[in-house]
Amino acid sequence: MQLHIQKVVWDKLQFHIIYCGGSGIGKAVCSVLAREGARVAVTDINKSSAQETVLSLPNSSLHEAFEINVSSSTEVTNLLENIEKRFKSVPCIAVHAAGITRDNFLLKLDEQSFDEVINVNLKGTFLINQAVGRAMQKARIENGSIVNISSIVGKNGNVAQTNYAASKAGVIGFTKSAAKELARYNIRVNAILPGFIETPMTEKVPENIMQMITALIPLKRTGQPQEIAEVCAFLVSPKSSYITGEAIEVTGGLNF
Repeated sequence: MQLHIQKVVWDKLQFHIIYCGGSGIGKAVCSVLAREGARVAVTDINKSSAQETVLSLPNSSLHEAFEINVSSSTEVTNLLENIEKRFKSVPCIAVHAAGITRDNFLLKLDEQSFDEVINVNLKGTFLINQAVGRAMQKARIENGSIVNISSIVGKNGNVAQTNYAASKAGVIGFTKSAAKELARYNIRVNAILPGFIETPMTEKVPENIMQMITALIPLKRTGQPQEIAEVCAFLVSPKSSYITGEAIEVTGGLNF
């Protein structure tokens, strides 16, 4: 499938951080932004996956792979320091796509599975946004942009995903609040709410369940990671300069 979307024109060579860029939506975002001329710091909990993404990008020597556990404040702090040393500047754009699932029905869900999802999906969003926001503010970045990947499940809920839904709903509320605070520093913060996108995460969903879900989608198909990445490219570009605090649904019309 090819997407015919107008190419974004950057004012100058931009520097971006993509959190969880080793696969799925994060990897697609890396590809699209590199296509537009960005230098990309690809981070993932699995460094080898991040390195594979870097090697797949045009002008791969411009980019760098880093390992990070987004739920660790120490690792997040160290990462920003290492990235600044490597690129000789702070990021003007960050895309936070890290996310995990530990699905189970509410009455069977154990505390550890709940905590793990909250720590990565929601606490990770807090730590990344705070660290990047501080770096942008300190460097007086003129047009900073942060995009957090939430989920349509965070808006509408889903069976056997109370932990995931809670974490992604938190990302929406966090994004709207952060946008209000960081606007004074010319930093925009937005969220994207993907529907069912073909990623390693959705590959775990049984085929019969996916067929039922697809039947509910008005466009009658699941989405592709690049379709999220193109929206992300818009949100971090000058074309969206008056958009902040928004949660944009990219779901093929799915509204449960």
